[in-house]
Amino acid sequence: MISVSGIRGIFGTHLTPENLVTFTAAYGTWLDGGTVVVGRDTRVTGQICEDIVSATLQSVGCNVVKAGIATTPTVAMGVLKHHAKGGIILTASHNPAEWNAIKMLNSESEFLSPEQGEEVLKLAEKGEFSYKMFDKIGTLHEDEDITEYHIQKILELPYINADLIKQKNYTVAVDAVNGAGSVAIPKLLKALGVSVKELNCEPNGIFPHNPEPLPENLTEICTFVKENDCDLGVVTDPDGDRLALLDENGVLFGEEYTQVAAFDFMLGKKAGDTATNLSSSRAADDITEKYGKTCHRSAVGEINVVKVMQEKSALISGEGNGGVINPDLHSGRDALVGTAMILQLLAERELLASEYRSTLPQYQMVKQKIQLKDLGVDADELLKKVADTYKGEKVNTLDGVKIDFEEGWVHFRKSNTEPIVRVYSEGKTQDMARSLAQKVISVIS
Repeated sequence: MISVSGIRGIFGTHLTPENLVTFTAAYGTWLDGGTVVVGRDTRVTGQICEDIVSATLQSVGCNVVKAGIATTPTVAMGVLKHHAKGGIILTASHNPAEWNAIKMLNSESEFLSPEQGEEVLKLAEKGEFSYKMFDKIGTLHEDEDITEYHIQKILELPYINADLIKQKNYTVAVDAVNGAGSVAIPKLLKALGVSVKELNCEPNGIFPHNPEPLPENLTEICTFVKENDCDLGVVTDPDGDRLALLDENGVLFGEEYTQVAAFDFMLGKKAGDTATNLSSSRAADDITEKYGKTCHRSAVGEINVVKVMQEKSALISGEGNGGVINPDLHSGRDALVGTAMILQLLAERELLASEYRSTLPQYQMVKQKIQLKDLGVDADELLKKVADTYKGEKVNTLDGVKIDFEEGWVHFRKSNTEPIVRVYSEGKTQDMARSLAQKVISVIS
């Protein structure tokens, strides 16, 4: 799977050493030398990919800083630490263990913009790479303290008070799915004075359950939190950029509510707008409006959210999949800073996690797919029909078609990889969300 944000595939079939060399050489040629930070999650193919990518970067004149096993946000912080020209993270995020991928960052520690990504893809297609002679190849060294640097920068944020958190004697359970967060999240929690109960925190890349932090995959941690009398549960995906939360009863917050809680915390500290994508919960708007500010919406995709955050000078942004983006640290999803912010919020407000969760706006989301072959239309035709049919409602066509009704919303987006249209809907209850989506689908049908 080739896109402007990188390449992804099953190692040994579609993701091959040849592909790794091609796209890395294109990226290094595009950078035209300079320092590149390279990190990886714990997948068993990570070390092979890291070696190939690092050597290729050297061959086109880039100086490589190897971070080893590191979360995606930690590599982003490494780019800032080393004033690097870019960064590469070797991770297939929430995909199963047989997958791996190259994700590319620019000098601002952000994922490449669509324009930047297109430039790299064009170089890869042409095969025009700036390989260097023996006396011009890049250097290689390791940074073994990059995670500690990331944690220290979180502790230095003016609104994170480790002493206050320590006073609360919290016990926090961590399920890092044996990924890159297995070391980083417990280290952060211990630095905050928290007692840690570890579940699936062996950084061996053997995922004990489906690594996407969705409710159906997290039954083990729910029981673990209750059995160990924990005050909070923290779950990350393999590369540590998404964060799911559980209360002291082992009940999930819901992936949409990680960013909502982060918005609530930051808006309580200083004035400013927020930003998220079109498919995220209306709770993000509600919590922002409570502070008299505006939640701006972007197309789906982390870099799209970041660009809107920057354009609107938003205080904080995120995505409803458990992504918290705090620009005071860096402009990317970060489970570590999200964890620190939630603990600070609970400590300051002197609430149990369940008590706090009950204060947030209540919505339910339903996610469905439409098989285009069943309707006999293509995706663009279907989206046009939706927009035309509901032109009297509040319609947004920035990314697919989103219809905002009084009682909820429905968002249609075409898939780039399958002949389907994704249909997300939200209401006060699951029945309402499903009913809203079905109303639109049946009219179009």
